[in-house]
Amino acid sequence: MFESLTEKLQNTFKKISGQGKLTEKNISDALREVRLALLEADVNFKVVKTFISDVKSRSLGKEVLGSLTPELQIAKIIGDELTKLMGEAATKIELSSGGPTVILMVGLQGSGKTTTSGKLADKFKKEGKSPLLVAADIYRPAAIKQLQVVGEQIDVPVFSMGTEVSPVKIAEASIKEASSIGHNLVIVDTAGRLHVDQKLMDELKGIKVAVKPDEVLLVVDSMTGQDAVNVSDHFNQELDISGVVLTKMDGDSRGGAALSIRSVTNKPIKFISSGEKIESGSLEAFHPDRIASRILGQGDFKTLLERAEATFSEDQAKDLEKKLATKQGLDFNDLLTQLEQLKKMGPLDQIMDMIPGIGNAIPKGFQPDEDQLKHVKAIIQSMTNQERRDYRVLSRSRRLRIASGSGTTVRQVNQLVDQLKFLNRMTQQATGISGMMPGVGGKTGKIKPKRTRVSARARRKRRRR
Repeated sequence: MFESLTEKLQNTFKKISGQGKLTEKNISDALREVRLALLEADVNFKVVKTFISDVKSRSLGKEVLGSLTPELQIAKIIGDELTKLMGEAATKIELSSGGPTVILMVGLQGSGKTTTSGKLADKFKKEGKSPLLVAADIYRPAAIKQLQVVGEQIDVPVFSMGTEVSPVKIAEASIKEASSIGHNLVIVDTAGRLHVDQKLMDELKGIKVAVKPDEVLLVVDSMTGQDAVNVSDHFNQELDISGVVLTKMDGDSRGGAALSIRSVTNKPIKFISSGEKIESGSLEAFHPDRIASRILGQGDFKTLLERAEATFSEDQAKDLEKKLATKQGLDFNDLLTQLEQLKKMGPLDQIMDMIPGIGNAIPKGFQPDEDQLKHVKAIIQSMTNQERRDYRVLSRSRRLRIASGSGTTVRQVNQLVDQLKFLNRMTQQATGISGMMPGVGGKTGKIKPKRTRVSARARRKRRRR
């Protein structure tokens, strides 16, 4: 996500590094590069023109503040303007105070409406809501079945009336059904077309008039770039949408749609979605300031922290803290738990993307090896309870059995054991535990200074001094 744009912006910042002041010339040079980067990212040209003008007016005559270097100064200004461009702050879903909240999902065919409807239902269910999915797409083959499969995956009921009843009547009946059986959230999945046409719009207008939705969310494919912006503008003019959901963000390295839609439609992006599976991290609220931070290659620590807090229970955190504060140390059961929790936070490459500074620390084109985590899990699951609790019992014959049972090699088993030992040494050193590391002695936990050999020649030289 935004990989191409991030790389170009960082190269631009490097070119003006080391200069003492932001002058009109180096600002103009930098902004020329930024303009090209944004246009190549498929950002609307009118949006680019306004953006560059705003950045330039803020940058001219700015002294480098404190210890800030010119590239950091202009990066901050660009970051502020990117945040402003995308809407300043996150915009939440409007929930109804009386009766069920109704969300109408609209968009072109293939944009991901059905999957996004399921992701939204799953999100609100985890937040304590009782959602009902509504199958109002009676045209696309197997559309109703697809939504039913999605509903089964997340254990959310799906309301349908077949393909012979009009979508307007289906939507109306679903609201009555939700009210009668206690659902406080209704998500209506509507039909799409391969292109915008009046027949589609008339049907959606009819549904909107009939159910009076609290939200009309337009689902658009971010990979279509300028087309996504044009589609958003058209739907907004016809339906007066309340917000946008950008899908397939993991496949869009440019990010033009995310940077253009708010400015063109004056409607907020409320969510971004990645991947076709309904899993943790695949749908996230759109925070303009955090997205701007990612675009600049500065990570997104707040979202990372929120995911960690949602994934790790308080009891798990306390148990881990207790083990780290004693001589017990971590065992393979702890390692397996951490890996499973990490997986719940989302894809590894997405998590790495959020870690501040990670972009500069890893080689270009590097992809985290998800299979490696599967091998680690297989090795641990091939151990007995005793072996998981105490790696010291792992003799060669046991390691051979574990390698055979996990479909790995003895070398991989040995590497995992060494990694756990290293992890325990590092955590114990950080917490100041005595007696667990070579060179750590006494109750104070101070590290004894290492003795170094001094040659006879060096000793003579010292005596002369």
